[in-house]
Amino acid sequence: MLLALLLLIAVAAGSFVSANQASPPFEMKTPINTNAPVKSKGEITIEAPVEEVWHILTTINEWPSWQSEVTSAILEGEPAEGAEFHWKAGGLSFSSTIHTNQPMSEFGWTGKTFGANAIHNWYFASENGRTVIRVEESLQGVFPRLLRKSFQKNLDKGIETNLNDLKRAAE
Repeated sequence: MLLALLLLIAVAAGSFVSANQASPPFEMKTPINTNAPVKSKGEITIEAPVEEVWHILTTINEWPSWQSEVTSAILEGEPAEGAEFHWKAGGLSFSSTIHTNQPMSEFGWTGKTFGANAIHNWYFASENGRTVIRVEESLQGVFPRLLRKSFQKNLDKGIETNLNDLKRAAE
């Protein structure tokens, strides 16, 4: 169960993690918790227009078709700010709420699962017909605090996997 939780939290994230990476140039309505015990960032360039990449990521009900770890995702209605959605990955269930939806530039949500809370933020930039995606996530709660090293490793890996899944889906 604990291993499944670690994997699921990692999947909730996405790519190339760098300690020198600059913070995204946008302002999320709910920024990540910079004091959280576990934080990660990633970035990838996708050879597809921002509109296409945006559509793939924000069509939550289709996540299982392209995210290797997601087995179900249900959003009733549109991906509007305040909308709730429920999803499963790595054997765990998540309850999430969209906090930011700025088309073609920012998309973010908070999420809860047993023993952990997350803030997950995506930033989109169009560059010569390509899309540069930046993602960041923070994890807090009992398990991330007690098992910080394992959660950090899994979150970093999950960020990379998620960004690469999105790249494959869009290209």
